Amino acid sequence: MHNLTLLSPAEKNRIELDKQAAYIVWQLKNAKAGYEAITTQAESITDDDERDFFNHAITKYKIKMGVR
Repeated sequence: MHNLTLLSPAEKNRIELDKQAAYIVWQLKNAKAGYEAITTQAESITDDDERDFFNHAITKYKIKMGVR
């Protein structure tokens, strides 16, 4: 078992970005949000590396959840 409190702030942020990506794709799949939710969230991320990580997570969850 891993203790998340021992992670660096950058690692904690990546976990949060991954959770946000999963939630947005879930919302898309269940028609609770439109594709603009992805754009809105991505535009709010100021760091380029974090934005790339978020976009990769979106792609990962779209594949896993069967969302186009």
